[in-house]
Amino acid sequence: MGLVMGVDSSTQSCKVVIVDAESGAIVREARAPHPDGASVDPEAWWRALQTAIADAGGLDDVAAWSIGGQQHGMVALDRDGRVVRDALLWNDTRSADAASALVAEFGAEALAARTGLVPVASFTITKLRWLRDAEPDNAARVAAVALPHDWLTWRLRGFGPGDSPRGADLGELVTDRSDASGTGYWNPATGEYDRELLAAALRRDAPGHDAQGHDARGHDVVLPRVLAADEWVADADGRRVAPGAGDNAAAALGVGAELGDVVVSIGTSGTVCAVSADPTTDPTGTVAGFASADGHFLPLVCTLNAARVLDVTARLLGVDHAGLSDLALAAEPGAGGLRLVPYFEGERTPNLPDATASLDGMTLASTTRENLARAAVEGMLGGLAAGLDAVRDLGVPIRRALLIGGGARSDAVREIAPAVLGVPVEVPEPAEYVALGAARQAARVL
Repeated sequence: MGLVMGVDSSTQSCKVVIVDAESGAIVREARAPHPDGASVDPEAWWRALQTAIADAGGLDDVAAWSIGGQQHGMVALDRDGRVVRDALLWNDTRSADAASALVAEFGAEALAARTGLVPVASFTITKLRWLRDAEPDNAARVAAVALPHDWLTWRLRGFGPGDSPRGADLGELVTDRSDASGTGYWNPATGEYDRELLAAALRRDAPGHDAQGHDARGHDVVLPRVLAADEWVADADGRRVAPGAGDNAAAALGVGAELGDVVVSIGTSGTVCAVSADPTTDPTGTVAGFASADGHFLPLVCTLNAARVLDVTARLLGVDHAGLSDLALAAEPGAGGLRLVPYFEGERTPNLPDATASLDGMTLASTTRENLARAAVEGMLGGLAAGLDAVRDLGVPIRRALLIGGGARSDAVREIAPAVLGVPVEVPEPAEYVALGAARQAARVL
């Protein structure tokens, strides 16, 4: 079948794998860093993608490709295909008030029924409302809205502003079910965009048309066409391009998650996502009713505080991650009553964007290095366990957890996880599962 390329354009970096489509073996790979921050110029992602592809040996012998990417990031484009402003990423919480306003206007139950989501600061719809309120001149310029993986796919297919070989055809923007389901204006049950909600986010209060003749309610804004799981488009050289996916859906594909599996990923954020045969609706907003990249559904809970909880605790204790693991395993379960609430960066689930971390249960006996290390691991896993319970409470059957991400490399995390999560835990070998999931998509469209 030849070679395929899978890409993971994450918050921290761009990873590229070139894979043998028949065997699934990685033939070559490379990565390039992304800038820090919760607001990033998408051109930095484009440069990183080009660098990583070149360092991985290029595309000359590649038959198909696909891009997985961080969800929710708002890439707003003008009529010429130029980026209107830096993209607000999933972890940018400045749109928390905008999320509250949208819930107040439409109601949590109605929004959950229409989109599978109750808006929080992470979702694209809230970032568009923030743009309308905080930067109305930029909001008025918006002609199209894409997500990171949509925009990178468009660019790598040869589209873009200026002298791009295929021009700035906004109608060539494409996406997939999984990433569309994280916007807050797409319905995973019907597969349709909810234009009323998009209009409410962008220009709800402006009747009529603006000076350029644009529909001021936002109904003219171009949104990426949602491709089916086995559908493809072509790049400028005729290669088949798979739909791509949001990072969580791509990781589920890459790790081989099936119905009944829940993927627990411990990276910059922590995610709990289960493969479900049916869509889910949670009016509390705890569980986001995402779609999967393979035609199923992917109810998901996300926490902002995951592996970085281990990072900060290790620095505080003056040890590396192996040393933190040793300390945690030297303590008894329950850490002697020491309890870490790890909301160092605010929190998304529960929706507490302004929260801070706290340490409870400190006594002369309990306040030891070992107990602090154990409390950090248990506190981080406890947030993920609450997410798993929330998914199960919606009637989604769960038979095992697949533990992935950088945090899963910790001996303490692997040993403590089954007791905290309450289900059998398997830990696949560490791998670039988002990029491998994208490569599996590319192989499928061949």
